[in-house]
Amino acid sequence: MPAPHPETWLRVTPSGLYCEPGNFFIDPVRPVDWAVITHGHGDHARPGHGHALVTHETLEIMRQRYGEDGAGGAKLAIGYGERMMVADVAVTLVPAGHVLGSAQAVLEYKGSRVVVSGDYKRRRDPTCPPFEPVPCDVFITEATFGLPVFRHPPDRDEIARLLHSVSLFPERCHLVGVYALGKCQRVIALLREAGYDAPIYLHGALIGLCELYERLGVALGELLPATGASKAELAGQIVLAPPGAIADRWSRRLPDPVAAMASGWMCVKQRAKASGVELPLVISDHADWDELIQTLDDVGAPEIWVTHGNEEALVYYATGKGLKAKALALLGYEDEE
Repeated sequence: MPAPHPETWLRVTPSGLYCEPGNFFIDPVRPVDWAVITHGHGDHARPGHGHALVTHETLEIMRQRYGEDGAGGAKLAIGYGERMMVADVAVTLVPAGHVLGSAQAVLEYKGSRVVVSGDYKRRRDPTCPPFEPVPCDVFITEATFGLPVFRHPPDRDEIARLLHSVSLFPERCHLVGVYALGKCQRVIALLREAGYDAPIYLHGALIGLCELYERLGVALGELLPATGASKAELAGQIVLAPPGAIADRWSRRLPDPVAAMASGWMCVKQRAKASGVELPLVISDHADWDELIQTLDDVGAPEIWVTHGNEEALVYYATGKGLKAKALALLGYEDEE
């Protein structure tokens, strides 16, 4: 008997992608009874589910962000590569390379295998395990940067630009906008790998997750709170803050800050200018166009479903390569937190 096609047991609903024989949703956008959650960003890991299957690290991140009660009901945490039956479906979580704890959900049902990528990137990240391609029948991929114009430079080059600017302006503070989960810790780790061993100052909103990363074994070096530090102390230093703090009055107390932002979107000059960014740093936690294309080759799936982002271009490319492809048009997911 042939394996059932995934279209017969996976479907899009207002709550998100639903797996019928397992009676669970993947990254649902509203509270459900059973959820498989790929990573801890707020657009994927919403609180309030009755049950949720996550990695150990994502469980800790959800507890940090929502509290023990706010995270919702029962959480089942498994390690990478560990297989678990949810009703009639075998679920395995494998690394996605997006942030600490991020996973692809591998779903196996009656001889058919589907991989739901969640958010992912392909380049090395010192703060989390790398993406692992899994051969499958259907690959469900994000496409945040799913246009050929998005080709991101090497991370080390962007960090080198930041450090060069720090050396050029020793009297100024460099204020770098970073997302609290993943981007913040990755920028710190990349700075350390580049030989920057001075203290790095943090906005208060970033401290908790950095401490959690340290507890989970990711070394970040000396970190100090920016609040309370004098202007003289912060001159020539690197301060990390949420993107919204760059133009906030919180930043006015810093010594003539150089406004920087670490994001894949900084390759769009108009976006950087509109954000008031003086030093755009193209550092992304999502796959760029070339990495998306490489991933399609690596997983070897004859069928591609695209969940969110620039869906049309990737569907067009996959179809041109002789693959069956479609856009799922899931709503409720952002390019970043």
